[in-house]
Amino acid sequence: MAKTYSETWDLDSIFAGGSDSEAFREHLEQVEERIRTLRKLLERLDPERAPVDEWALCLEEWDELEKSFSEAWSFVTCLAAQDTGDEKARLLRSRLSGIDASIHSLQTTIELKLAKIPEDRFQGLIESPDVRPVAFVLGEMRQRAGEKMGAGMEHLASDLAVDGYHAWGQLYSQVIARVAIPFERNGKQEMLSAGQAHNLLSHGDPAVRREVFRKWEAAWEEQADLCAAILNHLAGFRLSLYGARGWDDVLHEPLRQNRMKRETLEAMWEAVRSGKDKLVQYLERKARLIGMDRLSWCDVHAPLSKDERTVSFTEAAHRIVEQFGKFSPEMADFAEQAFRNRWIEAENRPGKRTGGFCTSFPRSRQTRIFMTFAGTEGNVETLAHELGHAWHQHLVGDLHSLNQNYAMNVAETASTFAEWLMADASMKRARTREEKLAVLDHRLQRAVSFLMDIHARFLFETRFYAERKNGPVGKERLSELMTEAQKEAFSNALSEYHPRFWASKLHFYNTRVPFYNFPYTFGYLFSTGIFAKARTEGGAFAEKVKDLLRDTGRMTVEELADRHLGADLTTTAFWKQSVDLILADVDEFLNLSS
Repeated sequence: MAKTYSETWDLDSIFAGGSDSEAFREHLEQVEERIRTLRKLLERLDPERAPVDEWALCLEEWDELEKSFSEAWSFVTCLAAQDTGDEKARLLRSRLSGIDASIHSLQTTIELKLAKIPEDRFQGLIESPDVRPVAFVLGEMRQRAGEKMGAGMEHLASDLAVDGYHAWGQLYSQVIARVAIPFERNGKQEMLSAGQAHNLLSHGDPAVRREVFRKWEAAWEEQADLCAAILNHLAGFRLSLYGARGWDDVLHEPLRQNRMKRETLEAMWEAVRSGKDKLVQYLERKARLIGMDRLSWCDVHAPLSKDERTVSFTEAAHRIVEQFGKFSPEMADFAEQAFRNRWIEAENRPGKRTGGFCTSFPRSRQTRIFMTFAGTEGNVETLAHELGHAWHQHLVGDLHSLNQNYAMNVAETASTFAEWLMADASMKRARTREEKLAVLDHRLQRAVSFLMDIHARFLFETRFYAERKNGPVGKERLSELMTEAQKEAFSNALSEYHPRFWASKLHFYNTRVPFYNFPYTFGYLFSTGIFAKARTEGGAFAEKVKDLLRDTGRMTVEELADRHLGADLTTTAFWKQSVDLILADVDEFLNLSS
């Protein structure tokens, strides 16, 4: 009999006792002690005279501090996600925000000291054996220091952000906890969490989708005033900080964080726009197949058949391990370990936050995955996606923490590559016309998400920030901007849009990652190019993929693509090739459904 797997994760093996954990509180005290130790080392460090071994000691302490803090941050993130009503977890998150500000101040100190090192001494430092492995990141930090305010002002900004900027982000998490959506099932009224309700937007019955969507939009309308205030304050803080630093481009920080050039971003979006007409053909044909004139927002992820079967969590696990194994036995073994050791929280229950994520525990060398699994094919893909993230972290787990800090765009590489493995296997397994159409539909739903929905989010945020420079933007105007962006990104292909999407999407409120959107499209198209090479080069390419992933934290994305793929990301050629590969599914979908 096939092994069954639990749908709830084990956090006690990290710190026993949940939000009351004594072990965790002791760990936090150790983190705070490490901060004091590193601060003293940095106070004594003379950047113009310090020998290499003093720098190496500081970097060693920094590595230990980063890993210890990440362990704590991930634990509290998991506590807050599994139970949005956990007040103690929220208080711990607030304490961690203060610790995070202290660490950010230390990082600023390191950056400014690196900037003061004479060029010849800096070159000697990064060429020394103890420091050479993190040379790229130190060069980044040295350059970043020249783009910021002075030390005092940067430290003040970090301190003020704790009860200002980050506090607004935490308030949004409390808003999510308040959202409960009424839904009648089998004659019984239920109150669904935001995550549970969102899963029903892909239900096979159009009446269910429409009812949930109506109540979903109404639920976020109730929170719109508060969400608009939070979003405006977050944007206002960023714009004020950017102005003080002399940054006149709102994309300066996200491009820096993602280690990519503006030319790369523009080339990617140009290739995306070139494929919109073909995706519209898919949406129009899908509407006809499910008996509609045009799809609504809530129909985009609808199955072609009302009777689409559900998949158990254990079945999904076995499918994922099997398909991962066809590409890399090591990847499959890792996934099986995650299922076996209960690293995944997937139970479909009220009280959980929306969405899915993967977070790492670098000191424990473990990861944890969060989602709400309702048995859909989309859920299987999400599970594979998050396991791809976990595998990526596993591959870099033995590197210095500075080299583990890969950007979000390449962080989406292994995850979307894992989705490609699952989608390709599903197509090979399909036998009948109906089965093939269903698989193609799921694959094209992903294409619509990454090439249309994500594009809409990018357009919305770009235009919102442009207006926010002139003052706060009201909730109705936010909904207008959202609808306009969706219409443009979907080429006016839908009959109904999601005006309050700006309120319901957690990504807009993330205080650690500005413009939490275009990196998804980057990762999707980048991984598509990698997948195309994997199909042609076979099993030997698995090692090349591993090498690429291990390098994601120690070079720019342009350097990464050039070294491992021989591709130039600043032109449309690579991106267009990926888009064309994706759109080949549209042609097959149209042929099979004609």
